[in-house]
Amino acid sequence: METLFQSSADGHALRVEALEELRLTLGFSAFVWPLADPETATGVAPLAELHSARDLPLLIKGKYASTVNRWTALSLAATPVGTLRSSTAGGAAGAGGLWEDMLRGQGVGDVASVVHADQYGIWSWLDLWRDAGDAPFSESETAFLASLAPAMTRGLRRSCARQFQAGAVPAKPAPPQADLVVDEDMGVLGQTASAGAWLSLLQRAPGPYSGIPAEVFNVVGQLLAKEARVDHHAAAARVHIGSGRWAALRAARMDRPWSAGHDAATPQAPAIAVTIQECLPAARLGVFVRAYGLTPRERQALALLAAGLENEALAGRMGIAGYTVQDHFKAIFAKTGMRSRAGVLALALGGSAADDAAYGG
Repeated sequence: METLFQSSADGHALRVEALEELRLTLGFSAFVWPLADPETATGVAPLAELHSARDLPLLIKGKYASTVNRWTALSLAATPVGTLRSSTAGGAAGAGGLWEDMLRGQGVGDVASVVHADQYGIWSWLDLWRDAGDAPFSESETAFLASLAPAMTRGLRRSCARQFQAGAVPAKPAPPQADLVVDEDMGVLGQTASAGAWLSLLQRAPGPYSGIPAEVFNVVGQLLAKEARVDHHAAAARVHIGSGRWAALRAARMDRPWSAGHDAATPQAPAIAVTIQECLPAARLGVFVRAYGLTPRERQALALLAAGLENEALAGRMGIAGYTVQDHFKAIFAKTGMRSRAGVLALALGGSAADDAAYGG
């Protein structure tokens, strides 16, 4: 299976093919496999096959709030794999929190969780479910998942890099910024007129819950997890939406309670605002440098170039000689498949690089 992740397929195709192989090798009754913003570790573009999507928003909320084999913790552990049964006293009722209780309510007996992460960020995590009547995941099976993780991580990171390749220029401007208001239980209380256009651009599989793609619930779940001190990452995500374009989502607590449709006499927690807009160049750059595996000094050189510094000023800011700057950019060209600084900037920040070499893999 490791050879699968050496292909040039996109992240969706890679996961679909891998799931087919894993189903034959391991066996499972359901799964959830999102990609992740490599910096914030917030889920995007998920693939999922669930027993029931009825409680999907609350299931996402529970997953982010759970400390059991959380992907951000597994990324720092000695092994990137854990199981629900071994982490919750054999799966006893009442062990764990909302997510674990909801799984048991759906007849799930065990979950094998694996994270795909490297020194550049978290690229995805995968949960494989088995029913209560099935055998739990064995040590040999979790070891098998752990052995595949490095190749899967490299393949998914490379697929993210390919999303930046030049050539496809958006035919029309992005919609204006959209805002949605969401409550503690992931219910959408209201949205701006531009929200519909953005929601239609975000991932559509699995089918959106009540017309709301999972990315919206994911950033809200991350905000609630951060507020509960389960995790420290920002409640934000950058999502590729095609044609070299990226969307940026962010969740934040509003400064006063949302009163529409509520009894004013009943205390209400401030609602949560989710903003969706086109990803700004600096935010794109943050994903780009991780996807292409740039070193800290290569990242610094590229950021200063993006800020408009010429070679002499760039060298002075970095405290290095001009020829060392050239060496950094030669390394960047080799990693990105581009042949000029202008081409690298166009690839990273968006725009046409027609005079440059195409992405070389």
